[in-house]
Amino acid sequence: MTTPPAPRSGEQRAASAARVVQAATWAVFAVFFLNGFNFASWASRLPAVRDALGLSEGSMGFLLLFAAIGSLLALPLSGMVVQRVGASRAVVIFATVNVAGLVVAVTGVSQGSVDVVRVGLFLFGIGTGVWDAAMNIEGAAVEQRLGKAIMPRFHAGFSFGTMAGAGVGALAALAGVPVQWHLAVALALSLLAVLWCVRSFLPAGAVTDEALAASSGDLRDDAAGEDPATAVHGKGARSALAAWKEPRTLLIGLVVLAAALTEGAANDWVGLAVVDGFGTSDAMGAVALGIFLTAMTGMRLLGTGLLDRFGRVAVLRISAGLAFVGLLVFTLVPNLWVALVGVVLWGMGAALGFPVGMSAASDDPAHAAVRVSVVSTVGYSAFFVGPPLIGFLAEHIGGYRPALLVIAVPLVIGLLVVNAAKPLPTAAGGAGTATP
Repeated sequence: MTTPPAPRSGEQRAASAARVVQAATWAVFAVFFLNGFNFASWASRLPAVRDALGLSEGSMGFLLLFAAIGSLLALPLSGMVVQRVGASRAVVIFATVNVAGLVVAVTGVSQGSVDVVRVGLFLFGIGTGVWDAAMNIEGAAVEQRLGKAIMPRFHAGFSFGTMAGAGVGALAALAGVPVQWHLAVALALSLLAVLWCVRSFLPAGAVTDEALAASSGDLRDDAAGEDPATAVHGKGARSALAAWKEPRTLLIGLVVLAAALTEGAANDWVGLAVVDGFGTSDAMGAVALGIFLTAMTGMRLLGTGLLDRFGRVAVLRISAGLAFVGLLVFTLVPNLWVALVGVVLWGMGAALGFPVGMSAASDDPAHAAVRVSVVSTVGYSAFFVGPPLIGFLAEHIGGYRPALLVIAVPLVIGLLVVNAAKPLPTAAGGAGTATP
C-alpha cells in the first residue's frame, strides 16, 4: 500500500493556492492577448479585403455587420453556456469557431465571393462573442481571488494582442503577402496557444485557498464550493432573464456600449479613414491602427493604479473626455501627423470603459456570469449598429473621417450614466472598490 502524503501546513496550502491563482492570472492574460491578436489580424487587412472584393464604403459596413450579428445572437446565451460547460471549455470551443469563421472569410476573399465572406464573418462573430464573455467571466473570478482591480491589465493583454496582430498585418501588407496565407498561419498558431493556456484556468470549485490547494493536488477535500467563474444565483434561463430586469446592470451596459463603439469604430475604420482621408498607403493605415491600439494598451496598463487611486466613476469620466477630444482632432484636422495625435488621445480614452464595465458587472460573484452576459450583449450591440451606420454615413457625407463624428453621441450618453459603475456595497474590500 502507498503511504498517503503527510497533511500540508496552512502556509503550504496558502502558497499552493497562490501558485494556482498566479498561473490562472497569466493564462487569462494570454487568452485575452490571443483574442485581440485574431481580431487585429483580420482588421489590419481590411483595406486589402475591400480592394479584393471591390466594395464601396456602405458595402463594407454591411459586410462587417455580419460579424456583429453573430456576436449579438450568441452573447445572450453566453452566461448559460459558461455556466453549463465552464469557462475553459467555452473558450476552447468558441475560439475554434472564431478561427474557423475567419478561415472561411479569407477563403471567400481569395475566391472573390462576398457571400462566403459573410458566412465566415457570422461564424467569427459567434466565436468572438462567447469567447469574449467566457474570458471576462474567468478574468472576473481571478480578480475576485486577487482582491484588486486587475481587469484593465487583462484587457491590456487584449490590446497587446491587437498591437501584435496589427504589426504582423502591416508587415504582411508591406510584403504583399496574400490575406489568406497571412491569416491561415497566424490563426493556426493562435488556436494552439489557446488550447495550451486554458489548462491553467482556475479549477472548478476554486473558492477558498483550501479548495485551490485541493484542486492543485495538495489536498483531497471535496468540500469546495461553486466555481467562481460560473456561479450564478438561480439556474439557466430564469436567472439570465432576471439579470435583464436590473437597472444597474443595464446602465453599466450603456457605459460599455459607448466604450465598445468608441473602440470598435477605430478598430474597423481608422485604417480605412487614414488611407482614404489622407491618400496614403495600406501600410500606413495599419500603422495608424497600431498607434490607436498602442495608446489603448498603455492606458490599460495604467488602469489598475488609476482605479485604485481615483475610483471607477472619476476614471470613466476622464476617459470619455480624452476620447471626445481625440475624436474631434482626428476627424477635423487636415494634417495626418496631427490627426495621429488625435488617434493617441482617442485610444487612451477608449481603453478603460469595457474592462471597468466587466468588473462592475462582476461585483457580486454569485451573479457574475449572467450579468457579464447582459452587459456584453448591450455593449456588443454597438458593433451591430456601428459598422453599417458609419459606412453608410461615409458614403453619403464624403468619407470615413467626418462620419466618425457620430461616435460623440454615445460618448455623451455613457458619460451621463457612469455612476452606475460604482462598486456595490457587497464588493467592499474586493477588486475595484476605491471611492469614486
